[in-house]
Parts: sequence; structure tokens; C-alpha cells
Amino acid sequence: MRTILVSGGNSGIGLRAAREFLARGHRVVLLGRDRRKGEEALASFGDAADRASFHSVELSTHDGVRDAARRVLAEHDRFDAILHSTGVLTFKELRTADGLHPFFSVNYLSRYHLTQLLLPALHRAEHARVVMMTASIPPSTPAEFERFPAFEQFNFRHDREAVQLANHHYAAHLTRAEPGLRAGVVNAGAAKTDILRMSPWYMRAMAKVVGPLFFDSVEKSAHNVVEACLREDWPSAMYWPKPGDFEQRLPIGLDKSTTQRLMDVSRDLTGV
Repeated sequence: MRTILVSGGNSGIGLRAAREFLARGHRVVLLGRDRRKGEEALASFGDAADRASFHSVELSTHDGVRDAARRVLAEHDRFDAILHSTGVLTFKELRTADGLHPFFSVNYLSRYHLTQLLLPALHRAEHARVVMMTASIPPSTPAEFERFPAFEQFNFRHDREAVQLANHHYAAHLTRAEPGLRAGVVNAGAAKTDILRMSPWYMRAMAKVVGPLFFDSVEKSAHNVVEACLREDWPSAMYWPKPGDFEQRLPIGLDKSTTQRLMDVSRDLTGV
């Protein structure tokens, strides 16, 4: 039985992945912001609920990530996989308590921070892996990191690629720094999940009209992350561009100096 941590596991793709992990006989630890949704998720697991737990956490701040790590490590000394499915979608100029934009702090930095804090628990697993979900962002995507990490006057169209591509750089870093640990990035696809509630009204209206034609099912979007967390026949670091097709994957090859700079910045921000 494997123990799998799912951040964002109380709804959407993360919840679907958690159901599949449980169906295959594994144990899941869910992290999410909404306690009610977390409790509903546990109740929906039926007899498998005794292999699941939920923690209501705030992953947009440094203190919140540290608190999440302390709480899960108090209950588990080993994690076989970490699935980062937590994400926010906002076009507004917002700031967290740490002065960072939430799109950056949740969609990348919290993933780096939480994983670094949980590395000792990953080291105790025989075949540990870290899987991060993003929007479609191939490793070859050109991105500008001059505004990283402050992103002053955040511009979604200009800055989103740098934030999302940072996940690829972290996967590349883990591959080099942690021998034996597999790390990958999965395109979540265009599944209709709760994240759409944070989008502008015109995007929500468009989703209602074109959704049946263009949206992937949550099951399809969850397929690759589940397989990446459980299967051992893939090398690190990898990117899965097509939802539902685990065999189609691309190696993550990035400029090492850029990766190192981003990791140095991430370490300076979080202290780990």
C-alpha cells in the first residue's frame, strides 16, 4: 500500500485522482482550503474512507505551507508520491501575506516549498515521485523570468508562462538533486472544475456554451497524473502534453543555469 499526498484533493481533478488511488488499494492524504469540501470528499469514499484523511490548509503563504507540512508529517513518516493539483486562476493584482501574487505562490512556489519540506518522507519510499499539474506548457515554451518572483503589477497574459514553466524547472532540479526520485509535469487539460469560478464572467459564459465540445472530462484529465504517481516505467523528468495519453510524453530539457537561478530564488523566499 502506497501513501499519496494530494494537494487540492478535495475537488476536481485532485479528488478524482484520490478516488482512483483508493480504488487501487492505496492510502491518500488530501490537502485543501475548504473544510466542508474536504469532509464531503471523505464521506464520499465509503468503505475506503478509513484509508483517507483531510487537512484544511492555506497553501498560498509560507506559514500555511509550513503548517501543512508539520501536520502531515505528524501522521506519516513516508510518502510514496506527492501530487500537486492545487491551483488558482486570477487576473487581478492581488498579494498574499508574503507580498507575492497568489498565481505564483500557489501554482508554483507552494509546490516547491511543500515538497522540499517533505523530502525526508519521500526519501523513505522505495520509488518516490513528485507530479505537478499545470495548464498546457511544453518545456520548449519561451518564457521571460526577469519579473520572477515579484511580478509587479501582475499581467496574466505576460506572466503565466513563467510561473507555470517554473514547475518544469523544479522537476529538472529534483531529477538532478534527488537521485531515485521521479519528477514530472502533467497538462491538466481543459476540464471543467471549480477553478472556473475564479475566472472572469465572460470565460464562465463561454465555458457553458462550448464546454460540451471542448472540455475534457475530469476522468480523462486525471488519467496521466494517476499513472505517473503509480507506474514505474517512466524516466525523470517528464512532461505529459496530452490528457488521457500516458504514453505520449516529452523529456524536460532546460537550461541548467536558469533552473539554478529559479531554485536559488525559491530557496531564498522559503528558507528551504
